[in-house]
Amino acid sequence: MSMTDIETPAAPARTEPESSKRRDIIDGARKVFFEKGFDAASMDEVAKAASVSKATIYVYFNSKEELFEALVHNDRARSAEHLFVVDPSIDDVASLLRRIGISFMSMMVQPDHIRLVRMVIAVAERFPRVGRTFFEAGPCHGGQRLGELLRQQADLGRLAIDDDLAAAYVFFNLCQSNQVKGLLFGTEQQPTPAQIEATVDRAVAIFLAYYGTEPVEKKRA
Repeated sequence: MSMTDIETPAAPARTEPESSKRRDIIDGARKVFFEKGFDAASMDEVAKAASVSKATIYVYFNSKEELFEALVHNDRARSAEHLFVVDPSIDDVASLLRRIGISFMSMMVQPDHIRLVRMVIAVAERFPRVGRTFFEAGPCHGGQRLGELLRQQADLGRLAIDDDLAAAYVFFNLCQSNQVKGLLFGTEQQPTPAQIEATVDRAVAIFLAYYGTEPVEKKRA
């Protein structure tokens, strides 16, 4: 790893964090990191991919670690926005959970997401802040958002929940089954939409059997 990629050079004053130039740099970094991995990627390659100078990158980011952290936060925030766009016409909890579960799993099994998780795990010991950013912007934020939706359903009498966050994590873990782990370790092929739906349907049935207030029709896989 080049020290110039990690250490901080003298940088001009920061500009507006949501500028188009900053987004261009993050998009360029995404291409390079996903192709090369964190350690092999260089700021020179990021500059080329983003069509900016290396000096311009350092206007916005002090180091390769900080750039990767911004990429992680940006990707997790975009995923969360998509995941929790809830159709207001859905008025039953099973359909709501199914929509969220399918959206969640469709995102989790994407090749780019698997690559990102692998990269974060690889650097988390050396750069704990990167791991913390991923965890807080991903699992923690997602759990909090789902917990809020579950509490709304509980207030409507559709669920019996005493710990919103714990219930949210239970649902997400049920949805993942073993599919995401299999992809992370390279032992499984990417599931088809039908396989995702079948896994989520089981997750919804199991979740409602424990937290629901109405009888659930039992189905065997």
